[in-house]
Amino acid sequence: MWSLAIVWISSLLVSTQAQGTASVWRGNDRSGRCQYSFTVASPTEASCPSVGSGPEMEALKSRLELLEVMVARLAGGEAPRAAAGTGLQEAYTQAIGEKAQLQREKDRLAQQVDELQQRVAELQKEAEKLRSRPCQQLPPPTVPQHDSSLRPGAGTALSHLVSRPGRTQGDTSSLRDPSWQYGSPGYQELKAEVAEVPAPRPEDTEDYTGCGELLFVGEPVTHRKADTIAGKYGVWMQDPEPVAPYGPGMVWRIDTIGSEVRQLFGYEDMEQLSRGFPTKVLLLPEAVESTGATMYRGSLYYQRRRSRTLIRYDLASESVAARRDLPHAGFHGQFPYSWGGYTDIDFAVDEEGLWVIYSTNKAKGAIVISQLDPHSLEVKRSWETNIRKTTVANAFMICGRLYTVASYTSPNTTVNYSFNTATSQSKAISVPFKNRHRYNSMIDYNPIQRKLFAWDNYHIVSYDVRLGKQQ
Repeated sequence: MWSLAIVWISSLLVSTQAQGTASVWRGNDRSGRCQYSFTVASPTEASCPSVGSGPEMEALKSRLELLEVMVARLAGGEAPRAAAGTGLQEAYTQAIGEKAQLQREKDRLAQQVDELQQRVAELQKEAEKLRSRPCQQLPPPTVPQHDSSLRPGAGTALSHLVSRPGRTQGDTSSLRDPSWQYGSPGYQELKAEVAEVPAPRPEDTEDYTGCGELLFVGEPVTHRKADTIAGKYGVWMQDPEPVAPYGPGMVWRIDTIGSEVRQLFGYEDMEQLSRGFPTKVLLLPEAVESTGATMYRGSLYYQRRRSRTLIRYDLASESVAARRDLPHAGFHGQFPYSWGGYTDIDFAVDEEGLWVIYSTNKAKGAIVISQLDPHSLEVKRSWETNIRKTTVANAFMICGRLYTVASYTSPNTTVNYSFNTATSQSKAISVPFKNRHRYNSMIDYNPIQRKLFAWDNYHIVSYDVRLGKQQ
């Protein structure tokens, strides 16, 4: 009994001395016996370490977390790598296909180059043969008396054709030219020409002034050859009524091969064009369709690509001054000239103003001619001809008359039809015309120069013309 009291008093003393740091608890245990429990705060440890929280466990947890991150990355990146592999395979396949296509194109171009080189070699050989061939001088035979057309001074048609500068009337010495002798091949060719195109009488010829019918087209004169494939087809022009800041000698050129033809090259004169150094390069706001453009009164007139829209581009302001759709006109290969090239709409200029040559569904492919207001592009008047547009190689206007060319490849062809807008009458004619380079894609008339401008298989050429009255 005393021992229990002593323990209890000691506990009270201890609890009193360690107030705030120790506590005593008394209660029955599971068997019902009384138990005393003491709680004392550790003087060194803030908390007791939990079971399993030692350094080994912490290191193990870190390794497990790192392993989980690596597994997650591997599982999540498998699909992207597979997709990337598929994309690379597709890109590789596409690159192989494009390489094969480029190789085929290279082979085709190489074949064309070989063919052109062979053709050039053949032409050089032919030229050498012609240079080495001596000119045969034949004595003039006696002219049969029954053929009155061959007697000197017997007719005005032949005497006019053989006349030369400085020859006075009655001078028959020019008939002694060997190439004109009766019975020779040269004479037979001339006789056929005279039969096809009657020569104008001197009193009826207007001698290059004023208007008249087309009587003669001279030999083609080559001014320049294009440097690249873009110049196989094209159009070149001189403004017959130029406006400042450009003068009458200014020459303009458009190469028409390409998906976006927009460059207009300007040259100060024909000599600079021959040298190939433009002084002005303009970028047109709308792409050009084919070779039907023309120049008139300080503006470029052309057809907008893949449309029936006509555009007037002012050279001074370098901007579009007018645009208008050509009513019902076929475009982009519907009614082209026989050589193709999307030549459905063709501008032309002559002594009477600005024209456009085209066709419509209503006309069923026959050529329609419309005279345009050069400022607004409004149609002033139209004529429907009986000439099928797809059967002729090209067309141009002279003095209000439409003329068509039969072939664009034949070296010796003809201007085969004409249509007079004054009488609305058409007729077949046969004025000799030469395609020296055998692929004529553009023919236009310049009323001031009195020349035809043409683009013949990379070559910029011109022809003198003679106007007058037919017999």
